[in-house]
Amino acid sequence: MPQAWHLVKRPNGMPAAGDVELREVSLPPLEDGYVRVRNRWLSVDPYMRGRMNDVKSYVPAFRLGEPMEGGAIGEVVESRDPSLAPGDTVLHMMGWRDKAVLPGPAVNKLPTLPGIAPQAFLANLGLTGGTAYFGLLDAAQAREGDIVFVSAAAGAVGSAVVQIAKAKGMTVIGSAGGADKCAFVRSLGADAVIDYKGGTPLVKALSEVAPKGIDVYFDNVGGDHLDAALALARKDARFAICGMIEGYNSGAPTQLRYIMRVIAMRIMLKGFIYTDYLPRNAEFYAEMGPWVATGRVKGRDTVVEGLEKTPEAFMGLFSGANTGKMLVKL
Repeated sequence: MPQAWHLVKRPNGMPAAGDVELREVSLPPLEDGYVRVRNRWLSVDPYMRGRMNDVKSYVPAFRLGEPMEGGAIGEVVESRDPSLAPGDTVLHMMGWRDKAVLPGPAVNKLPTLPGIAPQAFLANLGLTGGTAYFGLLDAAQAREGDIVFVSAAAGAVGSAVVQIAKAKGMTVIGSAGGADKCAFVRSLGADAVIDYKGGTPLVKALSEVAPKGIDVYFDNVGGDHLDAALALARKDARFAICGMIEGYNSGAPTQLRYIMRVIAMRIMLKGFIYTDYLPRNAEFYAEMGPWVATGRVKGRDTVVEGLEKTPEAFMGLFSGANTGKMLVKL
């Protein structure tokens, strides 16, 4: 019997195991234009925490008592859509479950590319890589010669930002937590790495590795990282605000000591969402595809096995359990 994770309680603070429940589900009969898919890989992402709240946002909230959703890679096992055949590998948004029935237009058939595993389309060739690419190059308008500061640089988005920035001729400073993650960020080519768990206040740590300041900040964290970036921003600095994971569970307002520098230094802060750029995905694939295929942009996945472990993988995102992309393998 197919199974799916359902949201049964809206979290108060950090998500807990009791907020979700794995239930059997009945799939509808296969109608014309539909496909039946067996999922192979599931993506868990920080933005899903926001969907657990009953608030209006850029994506609808998960409904209580209903299956949750997210990115997934699966195999077509039965098709009544002439454009899709059994055995095709597809990308879709019916994650958090092992099987799904979807209309053909709701799935994207993935190409078979030498040197590229299908799960890369959930990572460097998917949401996280696209977020990094367009956030850095469009939202932040980063260009050759810029000094770029990246928070959560060992994460899925941050690690891609580091490598794209280096490929484009920028100086990169990454922040990560702990010796292993810092070593990983250095291996990606970062010019300097800050261990935010090392005990040195972030403003001081950033000033030591960027004595001339920064031109670009790619924000995945918010809080103290954002404040440090404001403190070291040069005139006309550009900030791409991708995420603020530091505050996703606490609900406490962000306090910024250096926010007034936005005026004096003419800092541009721009929030953005990856889906804003979907019409430009061909541009993304044309440049990122060869980088991934040749190893110029590398990925590291943290893989948890089994549908039953999906909540564990998701909650691990908020405790630093992942290096690179967090995936669930079925």
